[in-house]
Amino acid sequence: MSRPEMYISLVVGPNCEMESYAIRSALEYFGARINIHWIGRPNDLIDVLSGEGLDHKVDYLILNFHGDEGRFCMPELGEDVYDSNEPRGEFFGDQEVKKYTNLKDIKVIGSGCTLGIEQLANAFLECGCHSYIGPDDYIDGNANLMFVIRFMYEIINNHKSQEEAFKLARSIDKETSMYKLYMSK
Repeated sequence: MSRPEMYISLVVGPNCEMESYAIRSALEYFGARINIHWIGRPNDLIDVLSGEGLDHKVDYLILNFHGDEGRFCMPELGEDVYDSNEPRGEFFGDQEVKKYTNLKDIKVIGSGCTLGIEQLANAFLECGCHSYIGPDDYIDGNANLMFVIRFMYEIINNHKSQEEAFKLARSIDKETSMYKLYMSK
């Protein structure tokens, strides 16, 4: 196998399997190597965000989740199933990101409704991320998928910069224009 065009970690939240399969298939077709992380509990996400569960080489971390009011939707577990130190509840927001995240110079895409609000993006940037991209409102699922595929297509196949690829993917339609790009200073 030849060297991959890009290394991507795809983190799959609850009930996001179909979209994630489509993203994975398209990006592998473009020549990317994809590492999948299935999230069944909060500590699974923490393992990724802390950097402990990531491969040593990651160009992009795609967090493919449902979102609500700038928070990642998480599975709610029975009280007896949670680990003693595990966050509880149906959401994982900016405070949890600040507490558990250590992603130095990684480019992150929060692919899901409202996962591009400024407060959440800033939490990721404060934790060392190079950049953060996500929609700041309730985006249609098909538009969400199209943004990610077009964005990566422009970077991988047309060798566009992140900023150029972002502008092109964002320009598809009214829905994809919800995506915002935040850069570390």
